[in-house]
Amino acid sequence: MDTEKKYLTVNGKQVEIGDEINILATIRKAGIDIPTFCYRPELNIYGACRLCLVRVNNPKLGIVASCSIKPMPGMEIITEDEQIRSIRRINAELLIANHKRECTTCVRSENCQLQQLASRLGIDEIRYKQLTHFAPVDKTSKSIVRDPNKCVLCGNCVRVCNDVQTVGAIDFSMRGSHAVVSPAFNKGMGESECVNCGQCVAMCPTGALTVKQDQKPVFKALYDSSKTVVAQIAPSVRVALGEAFGFQPGENVEGKIFAALRKLGFDYVYDTNFGADLTIFEEAEELIRRVQNKGVLPMFTSCCPGWVKFAETMFPEILPNLSTCKSPQEMQSALMKDALPGVLGCDEKDLVVVSIMPCTAKKYEADLDKFKRNGVPATDYVITTSELVTMIKS
Repeated sequence: MDTEKKYLTVNGKQVEIGDEINILATIRKAGIDIPTFCYRPELNIYGACRLCLVRVNNPKLGIVASCSIKPMPGMEIITEDEQIRSIRRINAELLIANHKRECTTCVRSENCQLQQLASRLGIDEIRYKQLTHFAPVDKTSKSIVRDPNKCVLCGNCVRVCNDVQTVGAIDFSMRGSHAVVSPAFNKGMGESECVNCGQCVAMCPTGALTVKQDQKPVFKALYDSSKTVVAQIAPSVRVALGEAFGFQPGENVEGKIFAALRKLGFDYVYDTNFGADLTIFEEAEELIRRVQNKGVLPMFTSCCPGWVKFAETMFPEILPNLSTCKSPQEMQSALMKDALPGVLGCDEKDLVVVSIMPCTAKKYEADLDKFKRNGVPATDYVITTSELVTMIKS
């Protein structure tokens, strides 16, 4: 086994080569954060944005995308000079020129990688022609909004959907200047194989893919004195929301969330853990019945609507293996719609149940007909952690 240490040079500084898969990772290990746009370490290498450019002292290489080259002993790397900086700025300008610029009203404002890139590179003007013809925004999905006018073809969404989630709901289509990312045959997201998992939204560096916003109807209900508005909050939200307000990652801010929800106008706040306990009991009972009666085994959970939709779309043959239990969200919402009118002294039609969840698929689940009674959903609205952040900040 070769135990000899290997080194390369970055900006005149010797850096040991470890198990890094590319020059970019080695450079970052040296404490130098060169800009990237399409690179995500959890995805396969794409090398499309050409922002992570470096100069390598090899006549066969020269200026290369650092994300796509393996580190080799003896390499001498320069991460920035006049030519590299000029190319980076041009590439960034081209990305921005291909993007509908409405930053003040965009959901991703202040959290947009393209916006941050422009600031970092000092781009104060775009020398290239702006988009003039805009495609319609796709709002067919219950969970995700797709705005093709803000897509810069970085491919992050395509790679995570195809390579990580193995769904393949979106991909590149058309050629050249007409290239777009879309579902097959330019269908809407709601008409595609999309399982509403939201991973494409998490990977999108601009506002091309965003979570469908339900803040407006929730605020409307909160301001309506005839409505009793109750919330149920998922366990993970309490350790995710704090980061947006300067708390340490993972810090439990449950009490502060409950206080904030009451100040927003929610009449009562409940914990989805109760619905989760109900689900555990029901699933255990169902598993016992299946074992005793020689039912279909193994039994898979049905708690995640994204997983259920994935099974329905990709592997319908395993549907008999799925538990027949509702998810914790739907169990708790159904229980609240049934019990709370009598407890709180309000009509069921005036009770509004708002679910606060970390997952975009919960929006899709809440609208399914099988979870409605007389056409009325058990969960009236679902807002994500990021939506709650915006509501509190407002």
